[in-house]
Amino acid sequence: MSTQPWISSNALQPGVRRREVWAWAMYDFANSGFTTVVITAVFNAYFVGVVAQGADWGTLAWTLTLGVSSALVMFTMPAIGARADAKRSKKSWLFGATVGCVAGTLVLALCGPGDLALAVVAVVLANMCFAWGESLIAAFLPELARPEALGRVSGWGWSLGYVGGMLALGLSLGYVLWAQAQGLPATHFVPVTLVITAAVYAAAATATFLFLRERGGSTPATEQALGASPTSAGESALQRLRRTASEVRQAREHRGFLWLMACACAYQAGISVVIALAAVYAEQAMGFQQTETMALIFLVNIAAAAGAFVFGYFQDRTGHRRALAWTLWGWIGMTVLAVAAQGPALFWVAAVLAGLCMGSSQSAGRAMAGLLAPPDRAAEFFGLWTFATRLAAIVGPITYGLVTWLTAGNHRLAILSTGLFFVIGLALLRRVQLPAQGHPVSTP
Repeated sequence: MSTQPWISSNALQPGVRRREVWAWAMYDFANSGFTTVVITAVFNAYFVGVVAQGADWGTLAWTLTLGVSSALVMFTMPAIGARADAKRSKKSWLFGATVGCVAGTLVLALCGPGDLALAVVAVVLANMCFAWGESLIAAFLPELARPEALGRVSGWGWSLGYVGGMLALGLSLGYVLWAQAQGLPATHFVPVTLVITAAVYAAAATATFLFLRERGGSTPATEQALGASPTSAGESALQRLRRTASEVRQAREHRGFLWLMACACAYQAGISVVIALAAVYAEQAMGFQQTETMALIFLVNIAAAAGAFVFGYFQDRTGHRRALAWTLWGWIGMTVLAVAAQGPALFWVAAVLAGLCMGSSQSAGRAMAGLLAPPDRAAEFFGLWTFATRLAAIVGPITYGLVTWLTAGNHRLAILSTGLFFVIGLALLRRVQLPAQGHPVSTP
């Protein structure tokens, strides 16, 4: 794989081989099937309609379940990142997170009508481990890419990730169509899609663990910043989070990172709604059938893959902040189109725009975090980044769920409220100052 034409050697740090970047990007390929099938396209609607048996509180129960898993990630990931940096153990933690997510997905295959408790526990486990893995793999980015190429390398990973999501979803859709032709119910074919997703995740992630190298390590300055015993069992995850957050808040050179966290918390709240509730909105507000919803999400992944790949180069040329601003304007436009759609045609247009913006904005955010994070504390700072994105994953979907609950199922009003998150993110983005040529910037 060292001859992959889309991996330019002049974008990589000295000593980094193309095969290694491919292996890093393959983790995005591996884990994207989980969000695509479990969180976005299949299991969320199955949870509301089958596991919760169509109860009025089903959507709120789904969003609260995701909220619990995100809360656990918020208060554990910064500590995990600090320990992974200090012990050079990002790959070990990544392996554990992978096993946990795959196992949780397989447990979901056992859930049927009324199995609410089992489904909630499995979703919390799987989604928590997914978020750990997503943060840990992102922490490798500054080790692999030169500062001026963070956008395109991040885009390579995200675009390949959406291809992985399409693979898992395409295989699942093929099986669903066959099962429906045989007259089999959702309680038969949905569990099979979860097994397919877990298998793709495990198989594709193997390349990451075979070829990706562990480079990071603590320096004396890092150890001093971490404290005397960063891996001490006596320091709780919450204490580690408070200490890291305090250090970042007090350091002038890290203020750009703090503003980026605030901005990400806002716009990622809106993205989390799209990821967690797109299928629910399509079925409840637009009347889509499950196969139509899966086809819709497949199209979104195609657009997202293209957006992430092309936008990475645009981002490096025009500047990270300006590029992210364009995507947030796109998200605002998507929200307007989704609310205005009375038939499938305009909603499909909104879905394509959502895909383009999703791939672009998530790639841009990860690249900006990589640019602002100190290289010797990358996992710890990406832990803080994950704190912000997981807080967003709580606020966004639960806001949507509460709006639908309080308005007797008005999904259009709920998606309209989602647009406010992108407006807030756009306003906060103006406060983010980025370093010049990869060097820290001091704010006045």
